[in-house]
Amino acid sequence: MNPAHASDATDLEGLATPDLLALINGQDETVARAVRDELPAVGRAVDAIVERMRRGGRLILLGAGTSGRLAVVEAAEARPTFGVPATTVIGLIAGGPAAMTGSREGAEDDAGAAMEEIQRLDLTGQDTVVGVSASGRTPFVMAAVQEASAHGALTIGLCCDHPAPLSEAVAIAIHPSVGPEVIAGSTRLKAGTAQKMVLNMLTTAAMIRLGRVHGNLMIDVQATNAKLRDRAGRIVEQVTGRAGPAVAAALVASGWSARVAIVMLVRDVDASEARRLIADGPRFGELVGTARGEKRDG
Repeated sequence: MNPAHASDATDLEGLATPDLLALINGQDETVARAVRDELPAVGRAVDAIVERMRRGGRLILLGAGTSGRLAVVEAAEARPTFGVPATTVIGLIAGGPAAMTGSREGAEDDAGAAMEEIQRLDLTGQDTVVGVSASGRTPFVMAAVQEASAHGALTIGLCCDHPAPLSEAVAIAIHPSVGPEVIAGSTRLKAGTAQKMVLNMLTTAAMIRLGRVHGNLMIDVQATNAKLRDRAGRIVEQVTGRAGPAVAAALVASGWSARVAIVMLVRDVDASEARRLIADGPRFGELVGTARGEKRDG
């Protein structure tokens, strides 16, 4: 059996473990191609998000079940990775925080709760709402994007079926068609993978466009533990060419901001002046020169 054809496998329990894994892996290989077909739509979404965020807008990612968990995780990662406030990139899941770790499947049908969540956010025309739904039909997501649109926000739909009501309800539709799942209807598989890939693209590309990265370095990483403080130090060393006590002192004085510490060392200024230059001066790259890029590590 060709591992790429999930529809050929209806007797999964009869497969030997190597064949079962080859089937799942073969299906996973198709997801990137489905996402690639949607890159033009993803690009339009990124540019629209960036345009609004530059004017102070927020990015709200929401869904139900697996889609909602992926939305919340993506939003949660934006703060430590890119240094954006939790109020700037927001994740919502049907059923609230309890649905992140426990099944609350009925919550996906609660359109009223979705409308209340959107109303609570007091959206404006500068905000963007991304509704995530594998089927493109989830009532919670549909109600949320419709309410967001009524408040003037930009709406983006991410689903894995086409045509779908969600795609018709939003300004920008992204719909990677991943086909049948290995386990029929288990959208935590290929659909979940596709959604994760697209959400990664939306946030990562938007933050790069917004200047939250220098070269390929996370200069706004939140150095909240030993590993991340070490990473911040290596980032400062790589950009400035400095090392040792000078880097450590700059990081401490900057409150463990790699961005501020870099400007301090390159411009030979204190933390206060570095922050002023960042706020009032040219683009960060013009302040400090071009980063060489950081090798991937664990």
